[in-house]
Amino acid sequence: MKGIIFDFNGTLFFDSHMHYEAWRIYSKQLRGYSFTDEEMRNKMFGRTNADIIEYAIGKKPTKEMIEKLAQEKERMYREMCLADRKNFVLAPGAETFLNFLKERNIPRTIATMSEWDNVEFYIKEFHLEKWFDVEKIVYSNGEIPGKPAPDIYKIAAKNIGILPKDCIVIEDAISGINSAKNADIGYIIAIASIESEEIYKNIPCVKQIIKNFDEIDRKLFD
Repeated sequence: MKGIIFDFNGTLFFDSHMHYEAWRIYSKQLRGYSFTDEEMRNKMFGRTNADIIEYAIGKKPTKEMIEKLAQEKERMYREMCLADRKNFVLAPGAETFLNFLKERNIPRTIATMSEWDNVEFYIKEFHLEKWFDVEKIVYSNGEIPGKPAPDIYKIAAKNIGILPKDCIVIEDAISGINSAKNADIGYIIAIASIESEEIYKNIPCVKQIIKNFDEIDRKLFD
């Protein structure tokens, strides 16, 4: 494979439990009761804030509602991150793997449905500029459809100058895996950061299931 694209939340950073907690609070505010685990899996991870809010209220929200609720939820989430410094680190094996990619000069970027405030927060706190050209990171800018639409991975592959079929994508969300599949990504790795490995075993497009980045075969890039 010639290049690699990382999802971020639940992939390079194991933060899914904090998004769960924040969205449980806000979904209850929006509709009177919290998202179930199944709704979280199918309707929250990999989606835009606008998509999630629309699902919760059952109609298209106003732009003002999206901005207000999304900002409140993401502010709470960032506070959770900073309050848990022990776990506010990149995923197991991620730094070693990123150093390997950098040493080999393998094209790489991030494709996340996080909005810019969070992406800027990650860049600052994790010093992502050590491994990534931050100008090539793809994020939710209000114009890119949420996963499982293929757009985000097609854009990411174009940003690093590699055809999708020659790229690896690492994802934790089912919607993200389907996004990569729909973008004709050549090799999809599922990372079981919060879900059971069993969730991914019956997805034909998933070539490997990992729990940390040390498990990725470096020979994929030979």
